[in-house]
Amino acid sequence: METVDARDWLDKLVALTHQEKPGVEDVEKVFEPGGFWRDLAAVTWNLHTAEGSEAIAAMIAGTDAALDNPEITEVEDEGNGVTRVHFTCESANFYVTAVARLRDAKAWTFLTSARELKDFPEPKGRRRPLGTEHKVVKGAKNWADLREERRAALGHTEQPYVLIIGGGQGGIALGARLKRQGVPTLIVDKAGRPGDQWRGRYHSLCLHDPVWYDHLPYLPFPDD
Repeated sequence: METVDARDWLDKLVALTHQEKPGVEDVEKVFEPGGFWRDLAAVTWNLHTAEGSEAIAAMIAGTDAALDNPEITEVEDEGNGVTRVHFTCESANFYVTAVARLRDAKAWTFLTSARELKDFPEPKGRRRPLGTEHKVVKGAKNWADLREERRAALGHTEQPYVLIIGGGQGGIALGARLKRQGVPTLIVDKAGRPGDQWRGRYHSLCLHDPVWYDHLPYLPFPDD
């Protein structure tokens, strides 16, 4: 499949998601009758899989599923008549990355994944928090002072919005994401230190997943 065909499919997808109450026949112009749409918060604010034309039509009708501004980033022939299309787009609330696997110009599987809230952009690059300010400030506090103040305030003068039970990889990852967005969060764990699940691991434990799957937020594995 050439990029122009992928573009044609994307145009049909955008038109479908802008319909208020699409019917099965509308969905089947874009998806196979038994196709899948897996959404990771991008339009449903949840982890949701719609299987088949009726379920996909119901998901579009029941959510603000409109997708806009799609930009193709990669098109690859997987063989056996399957073409994989990677693209970015926008939903009502998120910047989104998406992957579609097409057969006969219709989606067999489709994944949408929320990457960033449009109204709460990531504090990175020029938006990142300032570190040391190079000027004379009476009574200036360093990083350790500010961290100690936050520890003393959390649960007393500042109440957490989120309680995360368990300080393993998932809990630490979620806590890091919430902290970066400025959401007061408390992580509790029965172990003595964060990550003690790894320190007490069984002898033969290893990560069986692809490396990219095991990254911690803002702390990727080394490339070697």
